[in-house]
Amino acid sequence: MTTFRRSSLLLAVAGTALTLSLTACQSDSDTTSSSATAPAATVATSPAATGTSEVKEPAGSAGPADSAGAKGSKESAGSTDASTGATGASGRQVTASTPVCTAGDVRVTAARQDGPPYTHIVLTAKNTSGRSCRLTGFPHIQFLESHKQDVPAVAKSKPATPVVLAAGAPAYALVKLSDGGVDEANEPVSAFSVMLEGDSTVIAVTAPGSDGIAVDPAKALTGYWTPELRNGADDF
Repeated sequence: MTTFRRSSLLLAVAGTALTLSLTACQSDSDTTSSSATAPAATVATSPAATGTSEVKEPAGSAGPADSAGAKGSKESAGSTDASTGATGASGRQVTASTPVCTAGDVRVTAARQDGPPYTHIVLTAKNTSGRSCRLTGFPHIQFLESHKQDVPAVAKSKPATPVVLAAGAPAYALVKLSDGGVDEANEPVSAFSVMLEGDSTVIAVTAPGSDGIAVDPAKALTGYWTPELRNGADDF
């Protein structure tokens, strides 16, 4: 009887130990499984937790901020170019884009200079084209058929900037006829020819006064076209 009880007790103890062992093994297995799967779940669902981004832009591509910056940079460059065209190199660009005045763009007239010396006349070229044009150089004048050479130009009368005539605007050129001496070889002129620089068209100009003008071909000089007559530069 005693032997049977001991055997039963041993079996009960062994069963309990086996149950505890299996429970411990199962608990270890669950813990291991949980430890193995948890990090994988964290990386997949919360990449921000690691401080890195799983979404990457293709190499060479610009993000929205870069695109905006590049666009702003290009727009600024365009504005700078436009500004340069209008300002600094502005004068040169506007002048270069303005067509040169031709004989068909202007009306050229002559008048005696208002006041001494009375040996000079003033040529006026008025823009009648209805648009702006650029009047370059000086008038190419021939007073007499016997003298085919153009009247020489006076360098100091050349303006610092090109003359751009708005529609209806005039330009002037002072022309010396002679020295005014009684012994000069003056010849009467009732009309003469003028050509604009860059245009071979001959413009016939009527000399001022009922008797015309007296010209000494050896002493004649002309100034450059200018927006207005200037003291000093036009003294010749």
